[in-house]
Amino acid sequence: MPTMKAAVVEAANGPFRIADIPHPRPGRGQVLVRVKASGVNPLDTKIRAGAAAHAKHGFPAVLGIDLAGVVAEVGEGVTRFSAGDEVYGMTGGVGGNQGSLAEYASVDERLLAVKPSNLTMRDAAALPLIFITAWEGLVDRVDLRAGQSLLVLGAGGGVGHIAVQIGIALGAKVYAVDSAAKTEYLRGLGATPINYGAADVDSYVAKHSAGKGFDVVYDTVGGPGLDTAFKAVGRFGHVVSCLGWGTHALAPLSFKSATYSGVFTLIPLLTGEGREHHGDIMREATNLVEAGKVSPRVDPRRFTLDDAASAHELMKNRKANGKLVIEVH
Repeated sequence: MPTMKAAVVEAANGPFRIADIPHPRPGRGQVLVRVKASGVNPLDTKIRAGAAAHAKHGFPAVLGIDLAGVVAEVGEGVTRFSAGDEVYGMTGGVGGNQGSLAEYASVDERLLAVKPSNLTMRDAAALPLIFITAWEGLVDRVDLRAGQSLLVLGAGGGVGHIAVQIGIALGAKVYAVDSAAKTEYLRGLGATPINYGAADVDSYVAKHSAGKGFDVVYDTVGGPGLDTAFKAVGRFGHVVSCLGWGTHALAPLSFKSATYSGVFTLIPLLTGEGREHHGDIMREATNLVEAGKVSPRVDPRRFTLDDAASAHELMKNRKANGKLVIEVH
């Protein structure tokens, strides 16, 4: 039986082991992708630690949610892609679907899009999960429109810096909350930076919205961040969060007749529902990247399959300066 190299985790909190595992073949509606690069997300580290039951990914496991690579072979019924196409997408690493920390992956064609021509494989692999999460919040849930005010909490993080760029591309006036260290980067994106260490929510609501609150608030922080979002949103506004867990008082939201929406990006991989839409979103990403309106911030350090543990350690300890990417081929 043909085999390939993969980084395998045998049990929760276990090390990565480079192993020979069966070489996949594309089934109906699938393409076989020769993986070039695999993006690292905080969720990957939580799955490896056994602390993400919602991801439904058991052990032994091949992790890696994001992928960029080249189509090596197409399965029966595939219509969108041909061998040699450069593709990317959020394709596995949850729900028992093989992840991208392997030389090859068989992927549902509906999850993929053609990679932006102006991104390297490494940069493209940084984008899928964070772009889909930002897009689902701002477009699918909120329908953000030109002229609206958008406040992004955790604006310098993975989802946050993409939400800022999508908001600006859609014509919103974007305010970006993060630490002082991210101020110049966020200003360079075209947002109004807000240093949370120098201004609390009441002060920046007063300063930047004349005390009325913001039309849309995207919380990418969770926990106290969501409570902050409820305080910052204006009357009849909309709060969206990709980490809306825990217990929160709804009074600050309810008294403004504001709306809350959650984003759970894993649904298509866990259930099969909405996979076509994820492919659609990735095509929107390609359009915006090629138009120069969105660019992922990627940590300059380089990693291979053999270094996967080092990349995970940096991510877990919040020492990444942008998205971390593991190069496979």
